[in-house]
Amino acid sequence: MSMDITFLGTGSAYPSPARGASALVLRWEGESWLFDCGEGTQTQLMRSHLRAGRITKIFITHLHGDHFFGLPGLLCTLSLQSNPGPNKPPVDIYGPLGLRSFLWRSLELSHSQLLFPYAVHELVPTRDQCPAEEFKDFSHLDREEAPPWGALGRTVRLDPAENSYLLEEDEQLVLRAFRLFHRVPSFGFVVEEKPRPGRLNVQKLKDLG
Repeated sequence: MSMDITFLGTGSAYPSPARGASALVLRWEGESWLFDCGEGTQTQLMRSHLRAGRITKIFITHLHGDHFFGLPGLLCTLSLQSNPGPNKPPVDIYGPLGLRSFLWRSLELSHSQLLFPYAVHELVPTRDQCPAEEFKDFSHLDREEAPPWGALGRTVRLDPAENSYLLEEDEQLVLRAFRLFHRVPSFGFVVEEKPRPGRLNVQKLKDLG
């Protein structure tokens, strides 16, 4: 398994002519996973050697604008580059509670219709992830008017035994989120490769004694 990371933006608070807001891409096995999507991320992608159409997962660490204001625009650009198909798998988006409502409202108010499905999996924060006066409970959002695609997304809660959020697991990888302390609830993401048995040439070992 080969992995590489491309930094699209490392700027804080706002982009500059020479440096984009927070965004990086992890590539492995032909897929691209985007971590954070600050303003201008789609422009940075165009300047890079990466193909935006290969993005299958997006992870948002926290709901400060310099980490996710670029998301609606990126999704619209991906849609313009897509061909409609009934069997397309959704783009999985992971982020704090409230992200689903932000995306739905942004796309609805801008009359944006995507040619591919997407699912927002929301992580439920705990109150000790930020100063008490900064914590806001977004669990009431969209309770009365659920977005039409809302059933695709999961609500992920903290596993007390592991002290983490299990996002995905297959035979190769385990993908988890961990709580971080910031001015607003924030999450770190860990991509862990599972142990794999080694491959030994038994006959060659015997020949070498």
